[in-house]
Amino acid sequence: MIVVYWLELGGEARTVAHHRLFEPGQLSEALAFSESLRARRRAGEPISHVSLQSELPESVGEAGVAPPPKDYAHYKRRIDPSIPLGRPSGSSES
Repeated sequence: MIVVYWLELGGEARTVAHHRLFEPGQLSEALAFSESLRARRRAGEPISHVSLQSELPESVGEAGVAPPPKDYAHYKRRIDPSIPLGRPSGSSES
């Protein structure tokens, strides 16, 4: 699901929060709707805090940060830290 959130400002006691739901395949429509809200704001309407949030079922993994699995083998995770990474820099003279 994709949700567009925005505030319509009317003074401290009259600010109203709004949202509009979009199906997972409607990202283009959600983005267009967000841009229409921003255009209304530029035209002088009291609209603020336009944001888009998605929680799509086909996303990779769960949201958030977790430690890598024990078999993770990214090049920065060296078994032997004395082995230098990358290319040498500077002069090649010995």
